[in-house]
Amino acid sequence: MDAPLNICKATPADAGIISRIVQRSIRVGCVLDHRNDPQTVATWTRNTSVEHIQPWLTDPRLYLNIALLRDKPVGVAMAAISGKVAFCYVQPEWFRRGAGLALVRDLEGWLIDQGLAQARLNSTRTGEPFYRRLGYQPCAESFSSAGLHAIPMHKALPAPSEKADQGSKSSAR
Repeated sequence: MDAPLNICKATPADAGIISRIVQRSIRVGCVLDHRNDPQTVATWTRNTSVEHIQPWLTDPRLYLNIALLRDKPVGVAMAAISGKVAFCYVQPEWFRRGAGLALVRDLEGWLIDQGLAQARLNSTRTGEPFYRRLGYQPCAESFSSAGLHAIPMHKALPAPSEKADQGSKSSAR
């Protein structure tokens, strides 16, 4: 990455950009999963409007973060206090440049701060290699939902003392 990446907790003012990043990442970056099927894309993106996202940003059980490069939003991610990583989406032109890694590491730090020892998620085919590189492993049989193939994955999180040794690079806005 040619400039420092800043990971911040998302605010209600970010709902519009979060919606746009999620929808664009799905439409452009996840073709392997939806195969440009309009019905699958519509189902996948139906809960990504600003109206759907705004309540997430004020729910204390959820943590949304945003990756900024020179103050330009390039990715977003969300986790729940239950330990589930709900999503990580990056603008397609920023794939494989560190934004997704930074977003997920920040989510994992939040989960550790919540006292959790494990993170879990359902990955798509597109996301599976990315999550494997981050240490996530399949933990159950794959399944199909709404026309998409899902791979349940999990990862043990380090103890809080181990997290302190790794250092944190997130910030608040």
